[in-house]
Amino acid sequence: MGLDASWLMIAIVLLYVFNCIKVLPEYERGVVFRLGRLLPQPKGPGIFLIFPPLDRMLRISLRVETMDVPPQDVVTRDNVTVKVSAVLFFRVIDPGKAVVEVANFVHATSQLAQTRLRAVLGEADLDELLSEREKLNARLQEILDELTEPWGIKVQACEVKHVDLPEQMIRAIARQAEAERERRAKIIHAEGEQQAAEKLTEAARMLSTQPSSITLRYLQTLTEIGAEKNTTVVFPLPIDLFEGLKAFASKQNPSG
Repeated sequence: MGLDASWLMIAIVLLYVFNCIKVLPEYERGVVFRLGRLLPQPKGPGIFLIFPPLDRMLRISLRVETMDVPPQDVVTRDNVTVKVSAVLFFRVIDPGKAVVEVANFVHATSQLAQTRLRAVLGEADLDELLSEREKLNARLQEILDELTEPWGIKVQACEVKHVDLPEQMIRAIARQAEAERERRAKIIHAEGEQQAAEKLTEAARMLSTQPSSITLRYLQTLTEIGAEKNTTVVFPLPIDLFEGLKAFASKQNPSG
């Protein structure tokens, strides 16, 4: 009977020792409370011993967590109501603070991200929200990182994912974009007319220096017309001819 009790005690001791052995992967740490007091350094990774019921361990992951921030109704500085959703990337850098300083660090970070998203985007105009998103993302990340630092959390990024505009605002932006495209088209057309006029003026100046070049240009035009295989014959008359006829008529009729 005494031998059986000894084997039973040995089995209980071995079972307790095996139960004390804990193994944590590289991405986890164990926050240990011994008699209710937090140990200075978290356990892990690898193998270590925990002595229940004196010790109580909580597993904390050190990997980057991805959190979807629910869509928030935001009133911009120019009084436009939009619905904005975002995504938050954060990780635990101090497991002890993440357990002791806040009851539920994931829920607390989510609530903080929602409130700060409304506050920061509410200080921006609609144009700034649509065109300078990187600047707003950096500001959100900086504010959230500063507020979650006492909890042992590092916010690595906060990205505005989607901006849902009212239907009336979408139509107004579309009309504005269409008007902007028409303005650019008219400017480009006017610049083309200006450049064409400059080139024509330069060509006329060059032709005026050589009167024979006008005749060559006439002949080239006739050649281009004749290449079309049409029955219409166009023969240009020089304007100088009419000037000569006018001068001759004036000599024949001095009184007129």
